[in-house]
Amino acid sequence: MSGPFVLINDDLVRADQASLLVGDLSIQRGYGIFDFFKTLDHAPVFLDAHLDRFFHSATQLRLPVGKTKEELKALIQVLQQINDIPDSGIRLTLTGGYAPDGYTLATPNLIITQQPVQLTSTAQFQKGIRLITYPHQRQMPDTKTIDYLMAIWLQPLIREKGADDVLYHQDGILSECPRSNFFIVTADDTLVTPSRNVLKGIIRMNVLALARTQFKVEERDIRIEELPTAKEAFITSTTRHILPVTMIDGVSIGSTPGAISQWLDMELNKLVRRAR
Repeated sequence: MSGPFVLINDDLVRADQASLLVGDLSIQRGYGIFDFFKTLDHAPVFLDAHLDRFFHSATQLRLPVGKTKEELKALIQVLQQINDIPDSGIRLTLTGGYAPDGYTLATPNLIITQQPVQLTSTAQFQKGIRLITYPHQRQMPDTKTIDYLMAIWLQPLIREKGADDVLYHQDGILSECPRSNFFIVTADDTLVTPSRNVLKGIIRMNVLALARTQFKVEERDIRIEELPTAKEAFITSTTRHILPVTMIDGVSIGSTPGAISQWLDMELNKLVRRAR
Protein backbone atom coordinates (compact mmCIF):
# COMPACT_ATOMS: atom_id res chain seq x y z
CA MET A 1 0.00 0.00 0.00
CA SER A 2 1.11 3.56 -0.71
CA GLY A 3 -0.10 7.11 -0.73
CA PRO A 4 -1.50 9.30 2.04
CA PHE A 5 -4.23 8.36 4.47
CA VAL A 6 -7.80 9.58 4.05
CA LEU A 7 -10.75 9.71 6.42
CA ILE A 8 -14.04 8.12 5.47
CA ASN A 9 -16.46 9.07 8.23
CA ASP A 10 -14.30 8.24 11.26
CA ASP A 11 -12.10 5.58 9.65
CA LEU A 12 -8.50 6.22 8.61
CA VAL A 13 -7.54 4.26 5.51
CA ARG A 14 -4.89 4.47 2.83
CA ALA A 15 -6.00 6.44 -0.21
CA ASP A 16 -5.49 3.46 -2.53
CA GLN A 17 -7.75 1.36 -0.30
CA ALA A 18 -10.50 3.93 0.23
CA SER A 19 -13.90 3.23 -1.30
CA LEU A 20 -17.61 4.01 -1.27
CA LEU A 21 -20.42 1.63 -2.15
CA VAL A 22 -21.92 2.16 -5.60
CA GLY A 23 -25.28 3.03 -4.02
CA ASP A 24 -24.05 6.39 -2.74
CA LEU A 25 -25.97 9.32 -4.25
CA SER A 26 -22.67 10.95 -5.24
CA ILE A 27 -22.21 8.05 -7.65
CA GLN A 28 -25.84 7.42 -8.56
CA ARG A 29 -26.90 11.06 -9.04
CA GLY A 30 -23.85 13.27 -8.60
CA TYR A 31 -25.30 14.60 -5.33
CA GLY A 32 -22.88 16.04 -2.80
CA ILE A 33 -20.88 19.05 -1.69
CA PHE A 34 -17.26 19.76 -0.85
CA ASP A 35 -14.82 22.41 0.19
CA PHE A 36 -11.08 22.72 -0.30
CA PHE A 37 -8.44 24.64 1.63
CA LYS A 38 -4.66 24.63 1.75
CA THR A 39 -2.04 24.24 4.43
CA LEU A 40 1.33 25.98 4.33
CA ASP A 41 4.03 24.59 6.59
CA HIS A 42 1.27 22.46 8.18
CA ALA A 43 -0.87 25.51 9.07
CA PRO A 44 -4.40 25.67 7.58
CA VAL A 45 -5.10 28.93 5.74
CA PHE A 46 -8.49 30.64 6.22
CA LEU A 47 -9.87 27.39 7.69
CA ASP A 48 -12.79 28.99 9.55
CA ALA A 49 -14.04 30.69 6.39
CA HIS A 50 -13.83 27.42 4.46
CA LEU A 51 -15.71 25.55 7.18
CA ASP A 52 -18.40 28.24 7.23
CA ARG A 53 -18.88 27.75 3.49
CA PHE A 54 -18.84 23.96 3.88
CA PHE A 55 -21.68 24.11 6.40
CA HIS A 56 -23.57 26.57 4.22
CA SER A 57 -23.31 24.24 1.22
CA ALA A 58 -24.40 21.28 3.34
CA THR A 59 -27.45 23.20 4.55
CA GLN A 60 -28.33 24.20 0.99
CA LEU A 61 -28.33 20.55 -0.12
CA ARG A 62 -30.09 19.37 3.05
CA LEU A 63 -27.13 17.25 4.12
CA PRO A 64 -26.44 17.02 7.88
CA VAL A 65 -22.70 17.22 8.47
CA GLY A 66 -22.95 15.17 11.66
CA LYS A 67 -19.94 16.98 13.15
CA THR A 68 -19.38 20.35 14.73
CA LYS A 69 -16.75 22.68 13.32
CA GLU A 70 -14.47 21.86 16.23
CA GLU A 71 -14.90 18.13 15.61
CA LEU A 72 -14.02 18.63 11.96
CA LYS A 73 -10.92 20.58 12.95
CA ALA A 74 -9.88 17.71 15.22
CA LEU A 75 -10.30 15.18 12.39
CA ILE A 76 -8.31 17.40 10.04
CA GLN A 77 -5.54 17.64 12.62
CA VAL A 78 -5.41 13.84 12.94
CA LEU A 79 -5.10 13.51 9.17
CA GLN A 80 -2.37 16.14 9.02
CA GLN A 81 -0.36 14.47 11.76
CA ILE A 82 -0.40 11.04 10.14
CA ASN A 83 0.26 12.26 6.60
CA ASP A 84 2.89 14.91 7.50
CA ILE A 85 2.47 16.93 4.28
CA PRO A 86 3.55 20.54 5.04
CA ASP A 87 2.10 22.24 1.95
CA SER A 88 -1.13 20.51 1.03
CA GLY A 89 -4.66 20.74 -0.23
CA ILE A 90 -7.30 19.27 2.06
CA ARG A 91 -10.73 18.45 0.66
CA LEU A 92 -13.86 17.79 2.71
CA THR A 93 -16.59 15.99 0.76
CA LEU A 94 -20.12 15.25 1.98
CA THR A 95 -22.13 12.85 -0.16
CA GLY A 96 -25.84 12.14 -0.40
CA GLY A 97 -25.37 8.77 1.31
CA TYR A 98 -26.53 5.24 0.54
CA ALA A 99 -30.07 5.63 -0.79
CA PRO A 100 -32.00 2.33 -0.98
CA ASP A 101 -33.88 3.59 -4.03
CA GLY A 102 -30.95 5.49 -5.54
CA TYR A 103 -32.88 8.74 -5.26
CA THR A 104 -33.83 9.60 -1.67
CA LEU A 105 -31.46 11.44 0.66
CA ALA A 106 -29.79 9.16 3.20
CA THR A 107 -27.13 9.51 5.90
CA PRO A 108 -24.23 11.38 4.27
CA ASN A 109 -20.71 10.01 4.00
CA LEU A 110 -17.95 12.40 5.10
CA ILE A 111 -14.65 12.07 3.27
CA ILE A 112 -11.50 14.07 4.08
CA THR A 113 -8.49 13.78 1.80
CA GLN A 114 -5.07 15.43 1.71
CA GLN A 115 -2.62 15.79 -1.16
CA PRO A 116 0.52 17.86 -1.78
CA VAL A 117 -0.26 21.19 -3.42
CA GLN A 118 1.74 23.58 -5.55
CA LEU A 119 0.86 27.25 -5.57
CA THR A 120 1.27 29.61 -8.51
CA SER A 121 4.94 30.32 -9.18
CA THR A 122 6.33 33.73 -10.11
CA ALA A 123 6.83 32.47 -13.66
CA GLN A 124 3.21 31.31 -13.89
CA PHE A 125 1.99 34.64 -12.52
CA GLN A 126 4.02 36.54 -15.11
CA LYS A 127 2.80 34.27 -17.92
CA GLY A 128 -0.88 34.38 -16.92
CA ILE A 129 -3.65 32.31 -18.50
CA ARG A 130 -5.90 32.40 -21.55
CA LEU A 131 -9.67 31.96 -21.33
CA ILE A 132 -12.53 31.27 -23.69
CA THR A 133 -16.12 32.20 -22.89
CA TYR A 134 -19.01 29.75 -22.99
CA PRO A 135 -22.74 30.14 -22.26
CA HIS A 136 -23.55 28.23 -19.07
CA GLN A 137 -24.99 28.83 -15.61
CA ARG A 138 -24.28 26.41 -12.77
CA GLN A 139 -27.18 25.11 -10.71
CA MET A 140 -27.33 26.58 -7.18
CA PRO A 141 -24.27 28.76 -7.86
CA ASP A 142 -23.72 29.81 -4.23
CA THR A 143 -23.32 26.14 -3.23
CA LYS A 144 -20.02 24.28 -3.72
CA THR A 145 -21.39 21.08 -5.20
CA ILE A 146 -19.45 18.21 -6.77
CA ASP A 147 -21.11 18.90 -10.15
CA TYR A 148 -18.39 19.82 -12.65
CA LEU A 149 -20.05 18.18 -15.64
CA MET A 150 -19.82 21.16 -18.01
CA ALA A 151 -16.27 22.07 -16.98
CA ILE A 152 -14.99 18.58 -17.74
CA TRP A 153 -17.07 18.21 -20.92
CA LEU A 154 -15.56 21.45 -22.25
CA GLN A 155 -11.92 20.34 -21.84
CA PRO A 156 -11.48 19.27 -25.51
CA LEU A 157 -12.89 22.61 -26.71
CA ILE A 158 -10.62 24.56 -24.37
CA ARG A 159 -7.57 22.71 -25.74
CA GLU A 160 -8.78 23.13 -29.33
CA LYS A 161 -8.99 26.91 -28.83
CA GLY A 162 -5.50 27.06 -27.31
CA ALA A 163 -6.86 28.26 -23.97
CA ASP A 164 -6.28 27.23 -20.37
CA ASP A 165 -9.77 27.53 -18.90
CA VAL A 166 -13.34 28.64 -19.58
CA LEU A 167 -15.26 31.70 -18.36
CA TYR A 168 -19.01 31.18 -18.12
CA HIS A 169 -21.62 33.73 -19.17
CA GLN A 170 -25.39 33.82 -19.52
CA ASP A 171 -27.06 36.26 -21.94
CA GLY A 172 -23.76 38.11 -22.23
CA ILE A 173 -23.29 38.58 -18.48
CA LEU A 174 -20.07 37.02 -17.16
CA SER A 175 -20.06 34.92 -14.01
CA GLU A 176 -17.08 32.72 -13.12
CA CYS A 177 -14.61 30.07 -14.19
CA PRO A 178 -15.32 26.50 -13.03
CA ARG A 179 -12.82 26.70 -10.16
CA SER A 180 -12.15 30.42 -9.76
CA ASN A 181 -13.66 33.88 -9.53
CA PHE A 182 -13.15 36.53 -12.19
CA PHE A 183 -12.13 40.21 -11.92
CA ILE A 184 -11.46 43.07 -14.30
CA VAL A 185 -9.90 46.49 -13.84
CA THR A 186 -11.70 49.19 -15.81
CA ALA A 187 -10.15 52.18 -17.59
CA ASP A 188 -10.58 54.34 -14.45
CA ASP A 189 -8.82 51.74 -12.22
CA THR A 190 -12.02 50.39 -10.69
CA LEU A 191 -11.83 46.76 -9.64
CA VAL A 192 -14.99 44.91 -10.69
CA THR A 193 -16.18 41.36 -10.02
CA PRO A 194 -19.54 39.66 -10.67
CA SER A 195 -21.98 40.00 -7.79
CA ARG A 196 -24.47 37.21 -8.54
CA ASN A 197 -24.75 33.69 -9.90
CA VAL A 198 -21.25 32.86 -8.63
CA LEU A 199 -19.66 30.86 -5.86
CA LYS A 200 -18.07 33.55 -3.70
CA GLY A 201 -14.59 32.24 -3.04
CA ILE A 202 -12.55 32.70 0.10
CA ILE A 203 -9.68 34.30 -1.82
CA ARG A 204 -12.23 36.50 -3.61
CA MET A 205 -13.46 37.71 -0.22
CA ASN A 206 -9.94 38.57 0.94
CA VAL A 207 -8.97 40.23 -2.34
CA LEU A 208 -12.04 42.46 -2.13
CA ALA A 209 -11.19 43.44 1.44
CA LEU A 210 -7.61 44.31 0.46
CA ALA A 211 -8.69 46.19 -2.66
CA ARG A 212 -11.15 48.38 -0.76
CA THR A 213 -8.26 49.88 1.21
CA GLN A 214 -6.69 51.31 -1.95
CA PHE A 215 -9.06 51.25 -4.92
CA LYS A 216 -12.62 51.79 -5.99
CA VAL A 217 -14.40 48.42 -5.96
CA GLU A 218 -17.67 47.33 -7.54
CA GLU A 219 -19.55 44.05 -7.25
CA ARG A 220 -21.92 44.08 -10.22
CA ASP A 221 -22.75 42.45 -13.54
CA ILE A 222 -19.91 42.45 -16.08
CA ARG A 223 -20.92 42.23 -19.71
CA ILE A 224 -18.78 40.55 -22.37
CA GLU A 225 -18.69 43.87 -24.23
CA GLU A 226 -16.59 45.34 -21.40
CA LEU A 227 -13.68 42.94 -21.89
CA PRO A 228 -11.89 44.67 -24.79
CA THR A 229 -11.58 47.90 -22.78
CA ALA A 230 -10.43 46.29 -19.54
CA LYS A 231 -6.99 47.42 -18.35
CA GLU A 232 -6.45 44.16 -16.47
CA ALA A 233 -8.20 40.89 -15.76
CA PHE A 234 -7.40 38.09 -13.34
CA ILE A 235 -8.87 35.07 -11.59
CA THR A 236 -8.67 34.07 -7.93
CA SER A 237 -8.74 30.68 -6.26
CA THR A 238 -7.39 28.82 -3.23
CA THR A 239 -4.43 27.30 -5.05
CA ARG A 240 -3.82 29.95 -7.72
CA HIS A 241 -4.32 32.99 -5.45
CA ILE A 242 -4.27 35.67 -8.18
CA LEU A 243 -3.51 34.71 -11.76
CA PRO A 244 -3.58 37.36 -14.50
CA VAL A 245 -5.65 36.73 -17.62
CA THR A 246 -3.76 37.56 -20.81
CA MET A 247 -6.37 36.75 -23.43
CA ILE A 248 -10.10 36.01 -23.69
CA ASP A 249 -11.55 34.50 -26.87
CA GLY A 250 -8.31 35.30 -28.67
CA VAL A 251 -8.37 39.01 -27.71
CA SER A 252 -5.53 40.38 -25.58
CA ILE A 253 -6.54 41.96 -22.27
CA GLY A 254 -4.70 45.11 -21.26
CA SER A 255 -1.34 44.71 -19.57
CA THR A 256 -0.31 41.45 -17.94
CA PRO A 257 0.37 41.45 -15.14
CA GLY A 258 -1.06 44.88 -14.44
CA ALA A 259 -0.14 47.17 -11.58
CA ILE A 260 -3.29 46.48 -9.56
CA SER A 261 -2.97 42.72 -10.04
CA GLN A 262 0.63 42.86 -8.86
CA TRP A 263 -0.18 44.95 -5.78
CA LEU A 264 -3.07 42.70 -4.80
CA ASP A 265 -0.94 39.58 -5.28
CA MET A 266 1.79 40.99 -3.06
CA GLU A 267 -0.65 42.01 -0.32
CA LEU A 268 -2.57 38.73 -0.53
CA ASN A 269 0.63 36.74 -0.06
CA LYS A 270 1.39 38.79 3.05
CA LEU A 271 -2.13 38.13 4.36
CA VAL A 272 -1.83 34.39 3.71
CA ARG A 273 1.45 34.26 5.62
CA ARG A 274 -0.18 36.04 8.58
CA ALA A 275 -3.19 33.69 8.42
CA ARG A 276 -1.07 30.58 8.97
